[in-house]
Amino acid sequence: MDWHITEALSMATADYAIGEHNLAPAEYEIVRQVVLTTGDIDYKNLLQFSDQALQVGASAIASRIPIVVDSLAIHAVTSFAISQTFANLTVCAGLVSPMTQSRKDPIAAGLYQLAQEYPEAIYVIGGFESALVELLSLVEKEAVSPSFVIACPACLVTGNDLKQRLVQTGIPHIRSEGVKGNSAVASAVLTGLVELAWQAYGEIPQI
Repeated sequence: MDWHITEALSMATADYAIGEHNLAPAEYEIVRQVVLTTGDIDYKNLLQFSDQALQVGASAIASRIPIVVDSLAIHAVTSFAISQTFANLTVCAGLVSPMTQSRKDPIAAGLYQLAQEYPEAIYVIGGFESALVELLSLVEKEAVSPSFVIACPACLVTGNDLKQRLVQTGIPHIRSEGVKGNSAVASAVLTGLVELAWQAYGEIPQI
């Protein structure tokens, strides 16, 4: 692939900033993508992978399992990459009209409704702490069984306790440890995972 000089320099700068690490090569690609997107070197240590996370996540994407995202920002950023590869159905909690009788906030209500339709989806949470609260509540009630989860919201209310609840579920996932996170982080993780899946499972173009 031909890189623009700015992109090449950015990647070299990110590599230098990350420095020594114990990440597997595929994990490193995801971490570097997040650092490039956010400019925040802290994600070298904050991004955490469950056992076999990349293998499970890439396989789920390649199997064209639907993807549920919590924010319009994630939906907008990742739609192109998904449409150009496996074309998974991608739906957004922020685009669902909440039930008028619901006391949930609109994003949590939207995620709840989508979970009824896609209980085994890939869930990508980055914009709203409440969406992860809702998803974990459904998991703990055994109302849904996600194929994979990307959980990178800022958790200013619940702190790291919420993300530790995700760890305890045993669901394969990638998460941002601690209170840090946002839609840009989740988008970068999903985009990087789609690229890895396409390298592993995608069709090779005919020349």
